[in-house]
Amino acid sequence: MSKITKLFKSSGGSGASKNKKGPSAQEALFKLRETEEMLTKKQEYLEKKIQVELATAKKHGTKDKRAALQALKRKKRLEKQLAQIDGTLSTIEFQREALENSYTNTEVLKNMGYAAKAMKTVHQNMDLDKIDDLMQDIHEQQDVAQEISDAISRPAGFGEEFDEDELLAELEELEQDELNDQMANVKLPNVPSSKLPARPASSRKRVEDEDDMQMLAAWAT
Repeated sequence: MSKITKLFKSSGGSGASKNKKGPSAQEALFKLRETEEMLTKKQEYLEKKIQVELATAKKHGTKDKRAALQALKRKKRLEKQLAQIDGTLSTIEFQREALENSYTNTEVLKNMGYAAKAMKTVHQNMDLDKIDDLMQDIHEQQDVAQEISDAISRPAGFGEEFDEDELLAELEELEQDELNDQMANVKLPNVPSSKLPARPASSRKRVEDEDDMQMLAAWAT
C-alpha cells in the first residue's frame, strides 16, 4: 500500500474526522516558520552559553579544577542540546519545503483546471463549419485584393492605337524641317563690290603665244 493511499485512508477513518476540517497549507507553513524562528533564537542563546562556559573553564583552569570541570560538563550538555536543535531544524526545513511544493502544485493544478474550463466554455460557442466558411471567405477576399493590385500596377495601354510607321514618317519630317532651318541660318560671304585687277600685258601676250603654239601643233598632226 502506497503512502498516499494510507494518508487518504487515515484521513477518512471515522465520521468525526470527516467532519473535522484540517489546517490549511498557509496555516501550517506559518506555524512551521514560527517554530524555525524560535529554534533559531534558541540556537543563538545556546551558542552564547557555550562560549560563557568555555571562558569559565579557561578562567579556573588548574587553579580550581572542580569549577572548571563543572563548566565543561555544562558546555557538553549545551552542545548536545545545540546538536538536537540542528537536527530538528533540518527536519522542519525539509517538511516546510515539501509543504510549500505541495501547495504550489495544488495551486498550479487548480489554475490549470480553471483554464481548461474556460477553454471549454469558449469552444462551446464556436462552430467548426462557420470557422471553415469564414476562412474560405478570407482566402477569397485575399485573392480578389491581389487581382485588384495586379490590375492597378499593370501599365495602361495609352497610345497603342497609333501606327508606328506614321509616327516614324512624322519624325523624319520634323528632322528635315529642323535641317532646313539650320541651312537658312547659314550666312554666305558678301560679293566684292570693286572690280578685279586687270591681267598684265606680258602675261596676256604669253598666254596668246601658248594658244598659237597649240593650234599649230594640232594642224601638223
